[in-house]
Amino acid sequence: MAKLIILLFFINFSLQSSAVESRLTTDFYSKSCPRFLDIVRDTITNKQITTPTTAAAALRLFFHDCFPNGCDASVLVSSTAFATAERDSSINLSLPGDGFDVVIRAKTALELACPNTVSCSDILAAAVRDLLVTVGGPYYEISLGRRDSRVSRSSLLLADSLPLPSSPISKLVEQFTSRGFSVQEMVALSGAHTIGFSHCKEFTNRVARVNETGYNPRFADALKKACSNYRNDPTISVFNDVMTPNKFDNMYFQNIPKGLGLLESDHGLYSDPRTRPFVELYASDQARFFKDFAGAMQKLSVYGVLTGRRGEIRRRCDAIN
Repeated sequence: MAKLIILLFFINFSLQSSAVESRLTTDFYSKSCPRFLDIVRDTITNKQITTPTTAAAALRLFFHDCFPNGCDASVLVSSTAFATAERDSSINLSLPGDGFDVVIRAKTALELACPNTVSCSDILAAAVRDLLVTVGGPYYEISLGRRDSRVSRSSLLLADSLPLPSSPISKLVEQFTSRGFSVQEMVALSGAHTIGFSHCKEFTNRVARVNETGYNPRFADALKKACSNYRNDPTISVFNDVMTPNKFDNMYFQNIPKGLGLLESDHGLYSDPRTRPFVELYASDQARFFKDFAGAMQKLSVYGVLTGRRGEIRRRCDAIN
């Protein structure tokens, strides 16, 4: 009987320890790395000043990491001679390098201050939040304590792992709701297009059919001129929000009803009755957009996270330990 009691106590203690170990908290590094947030903020500030596209690049990187299989920093890993990593899958090849660079810089600084303590997934989550604030976006609390994935394979990304610019709204709704996000949260997160840019190849075919696609005619003409040489230079791109491209605001939603949306998915948000009311709401109320965007980002930031012994703390963000 005594042995049974001891065994039950051990099992109960193990379960409790696992639960404590797996808990995310806003002050996770308060003792193990008290300057964590200061170091991240110093890094992102310097990077954003020298390269103003960093905020948009990091935000897109964050979404491409979290949405397919959870926020585990698997997209940061580089391929090796033995395996093709997520970042080299076809859907991730256009991810801007500045997003990767700002995380690597922060990780380097943190390894000097707090060796083998802070995960790359926590760095990415905190860096994106702080970068959004620098360009005028809302502040929101970040829960910390994520671990990094021990695996990163391109083959693990399914065909519909990420939304495409050409995806119809029905497909986007399916992708988000299957991950527990509401239609309204999907529209709020789409507001991330208020910063950043898209390559011409993602929308030029639609611009040519201006009468069918809802583009403002003058806007369509400007896009045709801007992208006239994109077949020879595939790097040519256009700001997602042509009115206030470097400011996080609700102008993206104001643009869409005027035919100033860039991508097929942008126009779809206004033409579909399920999403149009939220476009109109956010176009008229920036405070509400900021509130809902912040809430959706908090929810996304803990989607599918690894905690405790399920992951690792990488010494380098671009390589599995």
